[in-house]
Amino acid sequence: MVAEAFRAIIADDDARLRAAVRRGLEAGGCHVVGAATNADEAIELTVRHRPDVALLDIHMPGNGIRAAQEIRRAAPDTAIVMLTQSRDDEDLFDSLRAGAVGYLLKETDPATLVASLRGVLAGEAAMPPALVARVLDEFRAPTRRRFGRSSPAAGKLSAREWEVMELLGQGLSTEQVATRLFLSSTTVRVHVSSVLKKLAVRDRESALRLLSGE
Repeated sequence: MVAEAFRAIIADDDARLRAAVRRGLEAGGCHVVGAATNADEAIELTVRHRPDVALLDIHMPGNGIRAAQEIRRAAPDTAIVMLTQSRDDEDLFDSLRAGAVGYLLKETDPATLVASLRGVLAGEAAMPPALVARVLDEFRAPTRRRFGRSSPAAGKLSAREWEVMELLGQGLSTEQVATRLFLSSTTVRVHVSSVLKKLAVRDRESALRLLSGE
């Protein structure tokens, strides 16, 4: 049973929004232990105070999704909830991959926001119904995979190498794969080089053909 009171930090570069959210949270029984204006401050406040919830703006300076990644690693017991104006699918899915358990819009009524955060602390996901439908559509969509794990060649790859090659097979660039998997472009190239060596081929197109069974 989640206690009535809970602790949170708010991170957003809009001072008026921070103040409004703070008032709403505190009126609903939340103790706001810190407010940040950028990603680095959000990470530092979370590590210092270990709040129950970190409420992060996606597009604040320093990148809220990067902050979510770092917080997940440094303070795994803190629930990460994005508070944003963005309805963009890429922002939504990148947030979930970064460790967010909630994705709420800034237009959310303060009373609803408090209830949503309590739900998160009780083990529920927090997301507007329209965005839940997008997540479900993504999982229901026909597979876009270019090759299957049943391929004998695929069995030679590590899980990360598989992810890299799968995304390259979908037509993503090295930089796009790096962004999607939260890696550096150099690391992606290292994985590709390892795949080429394991499959005894000279280039990535040959590797993709081999993995697809062509």
